[in-house]
Amino acid sequence: MPEIRNPNLESQGSGGGTGGGDFRSLILFTFLALAALMVYQYFQKPAANAPASQAQQAQQAQQAQQQAQQQAVSAPNPGGEKSSRASLAGPVATVTASAETTTTVENEKFRITFTNKGAQVQHWILKHYTDSSGKPLDMVQQDAASRFGLPLSLYTYDNALTTQLNTALYEPSTTGQVLAPNSLSFHYAAGGLDVEKTFTFDSSYVIGARVSVKRNGEPVRALVAWPAGLGDMEEFLAANGKRTTFLVPTQSQLAWSIDGKQDTMAAKKVSGDATLDQPFEYAGVMDLYFTAALLPQVPSRATVVTFHHTIDLPGDLSDPNSAKKPADVIGLAMGDQSGDTQLRIYAGPKETDILNSIRAIGADGKPTGESLASVIQYGWWGIIAKPLYLALRALHNMMGPGKNNWGWAIIIITVIFNLVLLPTRIWTMKSSLKMMRIQPRLDALKKKYANLKINDPKRAEMQTEQMAIMKEEGVNMYGGCLPLVLQMPLFFAYYRVLLNAVELRQAHWFWLTDLSMPDPLHLLPILIIGTMFLVQFITPSPGMDPTQRRMMAIMMPAIMGFTLWHFASGLALYWITGNIINLIMQVAINQSKIGKEMHEIAARRAAKKLPKGGNANQRVIQGRR
Repeated sequence: MPEIRNPNLESQGSGGGTGGGDFRSLILFTFLALAALMVYQYFQKPAANAPASQAQQAQQAQQAQQQAQQQAVSAPNPGGEKSSRASLAGPVATVTASAETTTTVENEKFRITFTNKGAQVQHWILKHYTDSSGKPLDMVQQDAASRFGLPLSLYTYDNALTTQLNTALYEPSTTGQVLAPNSLSFHYAAGGLDVEKTFTFDSSYVIGARVSVKRNGEPVRALVAWPAGLGDMEEFLAANGKRTTFLVPTQSQLAWSIDGKQDTMAAKKVSGDATLDQPFEYAGVMDLYFTAALLPQVPSRATVVTFHHTIDLPGDLSDPNSAKKPADVIGLAMGDQSGDTQLRIYAGPKETDILNSIRAIGADGKPTGESLASVIQYGWWGIIAKPLYLALRALHNMMGPGKNNWGWAIIIITVIFNLVLLPTRIWTMKSSLKMMRIQPRLDALKKKYANLKINDPKRAEMQTEQMAIMKEEGVNMYGGCLPLVLQMPLFFAYYRVLLNAVELRQAHWFWLTDLSMPDPLHLLPILIIGTMFLVQFITPSPGMDPTQRRMMAIMMPAIMGFTLWHFASGLALYWITGNIINLIMQVAINQSKIGKEMHEIAARRAAKKLPKGGNANQRVIQGRR
């Protein structure tokens, strides 16, 4: 993050394949892929390079600013005369309300309830979204907000002043019900303090805010705050026990963009009361599906303060008596270094089209800068995940608003993808058949060099002869891995899409009530285990020891089923669809000329390995996915 500054040192007005080798390769690739995902998720952390690289510059700028202020004190200063005149003009007339009132501003997307006590937001309802209990989603986390502050409250570096600004009874321009497009203003004045807060609303999720705080005629740097997380934070919901935290960053994050470079930071790493004077295009708090972002009108003068609080919550939210554990609550405030703050606030879903339409202020002073779309975190798989998301959405839109259409879209895209990969699967089977044909020659070669030690130089001769045999027969030792190499990126891209697509949140498919959550009945993981076992059972794989084959035929489905037991049901739906397609393809291949020859070779090799007195017709598991 950028350099931490302490503005208390400044004055208030300052600015500033099917063969045995193929099977082993598949196992290796699968474990490596899963390991890579876990390592990536565990060690993933925001680079924060852009802010950090400017820390030294910011320090130099602060020193220069302090020197300029010292010079200004000793030199004649017209601003000082102005300040004197303001003091001679006498106190500001008192403006305050006699009682607390509320004003509700509403459009098709939100319903925001303001209280004139502090001119803050009590409720920020998103009409098209519901929480885990089915109620309209409130972006205000009531428990956290009651302790740490409401949205659109003000933050200053004077605690007493901050308290006064957020507890005073402002005079509102109107009360009751207000329909957007419209504006709402609040005014408070007392004891030399003059505060005006004006909010503007249109038909979008974005609202405008302008804040002016003056004390004895001098501007006070007062920042507009979103201090206490979001209303859908899963760490506060009893339904949190249903969603896995395995490789899933469900908790809040801080997100920002500086000079076109976006970054994020996990809640536990956010510093409390850190001041960041940087050209922020936007900064905000986000979780998996929603965000509250602040966009300054003048990025070059933006100043941001970050907040980090903790609340002790029951370890099991469904059991209030369970052991307590701390939950991070983060927030931020944004203002203008000049003291006159003007910004836009977006509080809503992380939906691609909406976020793409909201842009920061560019160098031309118009909203032509970076969009908020970067708050959707696809990670390394963005190059696949973004087109995949667009394809899923386009297919869903073609099918219309049906209740189960997101699930059907996942199934159809999976079928299309497997059909596209069918030639590679056939090529893999042909490569495996070639490997089976030369396997007796390779076995004879291994037997020839069986007495050599591992470090014997002659073993290189064996490897050279093996490669020569494979080259002679046109065999690619890695041919069986090609479909897996192509499938795993799609798997991880699906993972990222289902992790970030707010459209899949609470999307239904028959008994699945939320495709972003694990299967509540665990039917899909059980089916995945069964279909994987069947595919391995009917697929010939004579290159491995039968005992080892049987063990792996059970282990791999069990591992995959256990993993997807905790993952989003939409991802499990994709995997079971692929398994069923693979099962159908393998049955068809087994009936083909290639498949029959492969089974004959497998049967002959199995018969040779049977112990004396064994039954040549006994079935063995030909385990391979």
